[in-house]
Formats: sequence, C-alpha cells, structure tokens
Amino acid sequence: MGVVSNLGEERQFVEMSFVLYSERLRDGVVVGDGGVIFALERRGYVDAGKWTPEVVVEHPEAVKQLQREFLRAGSDVIQTFTYNGTQDKLTRALGKNTISCQQIADKACRIAEEVAKKGDVLIAGSITKCASYKDGKGKAAVQAQIRSQLELFTKNKVDFLIAELYFHVEEMEWAIEEALKTGLEVAATMGIGGKGDLNGVPAGECAVRMAKAGAKVVGVNCMFDPDETVNTIKEMKIALDDAGLSPFLMTQPNGFFCPGAGKYGYLSCPEFPFALEPRVVTRFDVHRYARAVYNLGVRYIGGCCGFEPYHIRAIAEELAEERGKMPLASEKHKPWGKNLETSYNEFLRKRAGRDYWENLIPSSGRLQPPSHPYDLSPENELYKKETARMSMGFALMEENN
Repeated sequence: MGVVSNLGEERQFVEMSFVLYSERLRDGVVVGDGGVIFALERRGYVDAGKWTPEVVVEHPEAVKQLQREFLRAGSDVIQTFTYNGTQDKLTRALGKNTISCQQIADKACRIAEEVAKKGDVLIAGSITKCASYKDGKGKAAVQAQIRSQLELFTKNKVDFLIAELYFHVEEMEWAIEEALKTGLEVAATMGIGGKGDLNGVPAGECAVRMAKAGAKVVGVNCMFDPDETVNTIKEMKIALDDAGLSPFLMTQPNGFFCPGAGKYGYLSCPEFPFALEPRVVTRFDVHRYARAVYNLGVRYIGGCCGFEPYHIRAIAEELAEERGKMPLASEKHKPWGKNLETSYNEFLRKRAGRDYWENLIPSSGRLQPPSHPYDLSPENELYKKETARMSMGFALMEENN
C-alpha cells in the first residue's frame, strides 16, 4: 500500500459535517491526534505548574507546527488547543486582567482552521473540566464557564465538540447538556481507569450516563496508559451493550506506562511530570494498542499526553488497510523496522522485521532500581477534597432551606 496524503483539496467548512465522520466511524476508523500540551511543555511553551493554553496567543507558530505534524502523521481530526481554557481556570492560574478565555478559544480555532485547510480532516472544539465544579459552585456556574468557550466554537464553525478529561461523570453530564445546545455533535471522554470516576462511579456506568446524556461518541482519555485503557473501554462496552446503547467508542490514552496506578493515573508516578521518559510507550506498543481497541469495536483511536506524532503514525500504519491509505509521514518510514533492511550494518539488518520489534522488551538503561514507589498523596488529597466539597454542598443546601 502506497503513501496517500491526507492533505487534499481546500477544506470547506460549510460542506463538512460530522455525518461524514459518523459514516467513517461506522465503516472504518478515525485517527485522533496526540498530546499537544505535554509536547509543548517539553518544547518550552507551557508552564507545567499551570498547564494552561496561553501559548496559542503567545507563540501560535509552535502550536501550528505540532498540529501540522499530527496531520501529516495521519490524524483525521485536529482538536483546538483549548485544554484548561475556561475563564475560572485561566484567572486562577494567570491572574486577573490577563489573556481571556475568548482570546484563547478564538485563536485556537483559527490555528486549527489554518492547519486543516488542505486536509480531509475535521476540527473538534475541545472543552474540559473547570475549577467551578471542584469549588462546589453548582451546575449553573459550571455550564456558564463552558458556554463562554462554546460561543467561540460555534462562531468559528468547528465541526463537532469533544468534552474530554472529566474526572466526575456528573460534571460530564452537565458539559454534554450544555454542548448539545449548540446543535453540534458531542464526543465525550473521561480521564478514568477501571476504578471509575473520582466519586467511585464505575467506568461502565459512566459510559452509560454519557451516552444517555446525548454523546454520540464515548470513551476515555489521558490519565492511564494504553493497557489500562484497553481494559477500561472493554468494561464500558460491556455496560453499554447491557443497557442496549450503541454510541461510537473512543480511546486516547497517555503515552506512559503506569501499571497499578490509582485513580489519578500517571499523576501518581513519582516521575511526573519531568522524568517520565523511561515510561514512554514505543511505536510498537502503539501498534499493539491500536489493534486491541479496534478489535474491541473502538473506531475513534488516538492518544493524549505523551503521544507524539510518531505514535499517531503507528496507529495510522497499523490500521492502514482499514483506512485504505498510509499517512504521509510514512514516506520515510516502513512499519516494524523494515527500513533497517538497507542498513550498512549486518547486525542492524537482522533487526528488520516484526518478529524482532514485537517481542522486544526495552530496557530503561539504568542499572539502579527505581528510587520511589507510586505516590499515594494524590489519593489522600482526593479524599480530603471530596470530603470538603461534599461539606460545602451540604452547607449550601442548609442555607437554601
């Protein structure tokens, strides 16, 4: 199969529709993009203490270049880089009288549109959890924060919406409800593993509630590695089947192995966020992940934090037959190490092929064992925060009565 670019005719917003991608989800597969915020932190454009997206205003060319690389690697969807872009989060992180939610959403949409101009791709407006929920301010306050982003997404004519990385299914339901008022289709993915959301709601129940709330696509993203993601989406699918629901399924895991982590996933890794490199999944791990979730019925397959363009290329290459094409980034790359067939070194030529790379267990290169176990403080902090939030809610109820 030859390389076929997904950089085609001039993109026309008025002619694009999520219906077209519903057909592709039903009959083939949609490849998502990767982890923009983590990649930009490594490149020096994002503050790892705040994780806010002001880079779209300060250094738009950095965002644009990374999204171009994801497109070239095979992404069928470009998400607006608006993660943590609600006004309450921005004010808390950056202070008052700084870059606004509207500025970020508008600029992110314009960057995504420019990247997607010559591609057979859709643009997804990305909405995420907001500080107002954690502060116990209630449904109206949470939806008001989301609404400020949605207004810019509809103005800039994104093709559909992704509500991603929610830790509480209740907040996700509120987000879906508000997002559907735009008339756009909604995909919904939670940052959870097999232990469920931070209130203890099982993953399967979360999936059912997202589907009943009106999400066309449901799944998980970010906080857990590909292996845990496979297990979680399996649990979600079983629950959805039992409930007689059939939304499309979506997975976008992080790119760091964190087996046995708690509900906060890779945040519990002692290496987070500055020394995670030894845990990075290989392109061959991603081949395995892509095939596993595809066989489970997942049709929107991408990655989140830690997924670089070469990881996305691995998804596109693994599912090239199903997609009917190879990504443009495969022009210089042959799957499963076959480039080594032309190596000048005989010992490297012996590594050319699937058998070698599929069975390789990589070394970290360090002789010492790890110095720190998983950090339990996120779990303890979670308990304290949830207790405080519930107390605040009870206090408000007493006042109202």
